[in-house]
Amino acid sequence: MEVTFLCVLGILILFFASILIRSIRIVPEYQRLVVMRFGRVIGQKGPGLVFLIPFIDRAITVDLRERVREVPHQTCITKDNAAIAVDFVWYYKVVDPVMSVVQVENFEESAGNMATTTLRAVIGGILLDDVLSQREYINNMLRTRLDEVTERWGVKVTNVEIREIVPPREIQEAMNRQMSAERNRRALVTESLGKKEAAINVAEGEKQAAILRAEGEKQAAILRAEGFALALDQIFNVARNIDDKTLTLQYFDTLKALGQGEASKIIFPMEFTEMLKSFQRLRGGGKEANGGQSEASS
Repeated sequence: MEVTFLCVLGILILFFASILIRSIRIVPEYQRLVVMRFGRVIGQKGPGLVFLIPFIDRAITVDLRERVREVPHQTCITKDNAAIAVDFVWYYKVVDPVMSVVQVENFEESAGNMATTTLRAVIGGILLDDVLSQREYINNMLRTRLDEVTERWGVKVTNVEIREIVPPREIQEAMNRQMSAERNRRALVTESLGKKEAAINVAEGEKQAAILRAEGEKQAAILRAEGFALALDQIFNVARNIDDKTLTLQYFDTLKALGQGEASKIIFPMEFTEMLKSFQRLRGGGKEANGGQSEASS
């Protein structure tokens, strides 16, 4: 009897302990419990210590942290009928735990399928060149369209990032040829611009050198003219102070030099007779002065 009583008592203790464990839940800060009582939602509970009515309340755990999901490579057709493979990741977080439980059966699976169809719809309206060059625009379009759908589920899409876009092989080869041609064109343009700038620099240098040479020649001509004028002024000043005797002696020196030459004819200027007369007067005046001195001495 005692053994049977102890067994029944142990079973009862275990039963009540399991009920107590199921009725007491400790909810972390990043989780919420959506409590349903007799099939109806009575609200969300947590974080902290939460008490539930056994066999009556049913709690569904919802994670509020931002989470990331990967969408594997999807074959999409662009607006210009080019088949490309695109994969991306999208980030989301639950903002309304009750709606994420009540409005959709499995919001993660539903949002993933929605992301795939939205990707194909967005890529289908864009040309291939724009798909390759406007990733940020595609990311924003995907995020906006996904957020419009998941908003009614209480889920917020925070970010979408395309990781890889793989075009077909023939398109890759054409892109490589186009890239090579573009690089060659840029190299030729850069080379021509360099030659142009070099020619401009050379021409500018020659221009500056010509200007400097002209300026130097101008200054030299001015200095020569000033020196010539100064010399003429000095000659004029000296010539103005020369008397008849000096001029006559200069003429005689000139005649002496002419006489030593081989010329058979000598042309005398008309002023030469006047110079002789003045010379004779000077000579006569000198004789008279010597005669007066001799008489006075006698």
